[in-house]
Order: sequence, then structure tokens, then C-alpha cells
Amino acid sequence: MNEPLRAGVIGVGAMGQHHVRVYREIPGVELVGIADADEKQRANLSQRHNVTGYSDFRQLFDEAKPQVVTVAVPTALHFEVASAAIERGIHVLIEKPIAETEADGRALIELAAAHGVVLAVGHIERHNPAITALKQAISDDKLGRIFQLRAQRIGPFPARIRDVGVVLDLATHDIDILCHLASSQPIRVFAETQQNIHSTREDMVSGILSFGNGITAMLEVNWLTPTKSRRLVALGARGMYEVDYITQDLTYYENGLAQQDNYSSLQLLRGVSEGRVIREPVEKREPLRLEVEDFIGAVREGRAPRVTGAHSLAALRIAHALVLSGQTHQVVEIEN
Repeated sequence: MNEPLRAGVIGVGAMGQHHVRVYREIPGVELVGIADADEKQRANLSQRHNVTGYSDFRQLFDEAKPQVVTVAVPTALHFEVASAAIERGIHVLIEKPIAETEADGRALIELAAAHGVVLAVGHIERHNPAITALKQAISDDKLGRIFQLRAQRIGPFPARIRDVGVVLDLATHDIDILCHLASSQPIRVFAETQQNIHSTREDMVSGILSFGNGITAMLEVNWLTPTKSRRLVALGARGMYEVDYITQDLTYYENGLAQQDNYSSLQLLRGVSEGRVIREPVEKREPLRLEVEDFIGAVREGRAPRVTGAHSLAALRIAHALVLSGQTHQVVEIEN
């Protein structure tokens, strides 16, 4: 029987506290320590989960000796904390984005490879069961040729955000998913951004991503909406899929004319009509639990995690291009 993996969490704020809970719930994992500069938050989590808290993450590494850690500190600190863990041979699950800059993200990837440790990145929506089901439907060619993807992620301004704008904090979720579903990378982007509430960064983005395989994606993300919505639409020759990230519902809207035709003639499709509306079966589970289980599985099995550093670096590159486009009001070409 395998010995329990010793786990730690660095940063126990909005997301980190949930990583603490999940590590406590997963069989075969022992939570050996948490670290956070906030004494009140650290003490609260330490007491609640009966685990030692540290003000210095390096002390956690050296005394508790975790084999795996989640890094859930502010984005500007990702490189410092993750690199310190990797250099000690500790496997790392780092909250997205991988780092603040592409150079730091690339350096983390190279460092992990040099030390032979797993580097996973917490693009949590990749583990959403509705997205998994949609990706399978696309792979099974149920949509035919994909024309367009549309992602909406809107809601109120979060008090926790200080160091990044809405593109790096929220839009990176959807950028990663759009690339995942398109099985391609964008070759150019255009965005309009606004800064209304955030003191230093953008809090609204409306973007267009043009992929190398001809798919166009629309992106709507903001912190300015008094109700929360997380939706994605995939439109193709045979119909349209809609995902509700929050409820994990996946709904298929048939193109009635396409269903009457044989597949070989879809290239000559001249119209669209309403067809059946089908609620696809999805086994609903907590995406964070699935994310951490995948990370632990990658460590135990010596395989790559579902979301690698390279995936997150690509999303970061696109996010920076969207921010640049919003600042310059110009189309930004992306080298892949």
C-alpha cells in the first residue's frame, strides 16, 4: 500500500482554504502544514483543520517536509514561492495564471523539468464535468465543423483582487478553455477594455480571438455585473452546445436541417432551423476536487497533469495580448 502523500498549502485565502479542505478529504493524502502571512486567517484554518500553520512558507518546506504543495498566493508571488518548492523537489499545483510574466512562467516550467517534479496549474474549469462532456462531444464530431465559441464570465467586483486585472484573473479561465475546445491557438486577438472600479487595472474586457483553424471566439468578462454568470457556447454545423459552468448543465440545440441531411452534404448546408433541445447527462462533481485528484494522480503515476505549465503559459501569452490590444486599440498578432 502506498504511503500517504504529505501535502501543504501556501496561501489560505479565497482559493487556498478550499485546497486545504480538499486535501483533508482525499484518501491517501496527509495535510502536514499551511502557510500564510495573514495571522488571523492562518490561525483560523489551523484550528479548523487541526494542522500546523506557518508564517514563512520556507519553514513549512523545511520542517513539515511536504511532497506536494498548492501555491495559492497572489500572482506576483507565484514565481518566488513555486520556485522555492521546486528547488526542494516538491511537486507543485499552482493557481492560475502560472506567473505574472511569461519569462517567469517559462522559468518555472524549465525548473520543474530540471528537478523532475510535476508542475500543474489550477485552470479549474478544465475539470468541470460539463466541459469534459462538451470536449468529448466535439471529439465525437457531434457538432460537425465548429464555427464559433462564445464565453461569458461576469459578476461583481471581488474584494480579494489587488494585483491583477480581470483578464489575468478571470479571462485566463476562458482563454484556456477556448484553446482546449478549439484544439488550436489564436493567431490574432482584438479587445476593448475598461477600467471603472479597479484602481489600477482593467475590470472589463470584450475580446475576439481568431484561431489558426478558422474558429472565431468571443470573450465577455467583467467585474461590473451585479449577478454572476458563467456560460460557454459552441456553435457548429449540426447545432449548438451551451454550458452553464455553475450548474454543470450541458444543453444541445439541434440544427433541424442538418439532422435531416447526411453528413457529407453539410458543406452545402444553406439554412438553419430549430430542432430538438437535449439536456445531456453530466455526472456533477466538484471541479476543485477533480483538479487536486488529477494532480495527486500525476505525482503517483509519473504522468503529466491535465493542465500543464505549457498550457497555462499559452493562456498567459494570450491574456497579455488581449491587455495590449485593449490599451492600444489595435489587433495583436500572436506568434505560436
